[in-house]
Amino acid sequence: MTARIPAWVGDTLMPVDKLEVHRRGLRHMAVSVFVVDRRRLLVQQRALAKYHTPGLWANTCCTHPHWQEHPDDCAARRLGEELGITDLPLRHRGRLEYRAEVGGGMIEHEVVDIYLGHSDPSLRIEPDPAEVQDTDWIDLDVLAGQAERKPERFTPWLRIYLKNHLRTIFGTLH
Repeated sequence: MTARIPAWVGDTLMPVDKLEVHRRGLRHMAVSVFVVDRRRLLVQQRALAKYHTPGLWANTCCTHPHWQEHPDDCAARRLGEELGITDLPLRHRGRLEYRAEVGGGMIEHEVVDIYLGHSDPSLRIEPDPAEVQDTDWIDLDVLAGQAERKPERFTPWLRIYLKNHLRTIFGTLH
């Protein structure tokens, strides 16, 4: 059994198995973290063992909060678990909603709390190989261009963020 995450069943928010949420396309809570060094974004390539979108490039970190876990706590926890980044101040940038097919008959219908963290090149990154295959720092404009030209290399949610939500996430950085 996978983790139980906050999802809406009808009008009620309740804990539901993560795989069931994605198979049924239920609207659910999520967190996305973006770590920047000036105009460069830290991106990750998802591990090949991930149950959806393996090997695709995504934002710094994304996940689902555990049942009754505050999004702030979830963002910090998962940044540490996936990339070994701890004690980086994160600022809440708002909440977005999107729906996207992610392959294998699964759908992400997420209500996402967005977090932005500022760092510099000395940031120590220690990816968990079960979660992250690779990382890179990339200029936002270059990333947006690559995602437009070769969308198959990027997760659906990163493409949505870059196309529709740059100002919400990055403010004047973009």
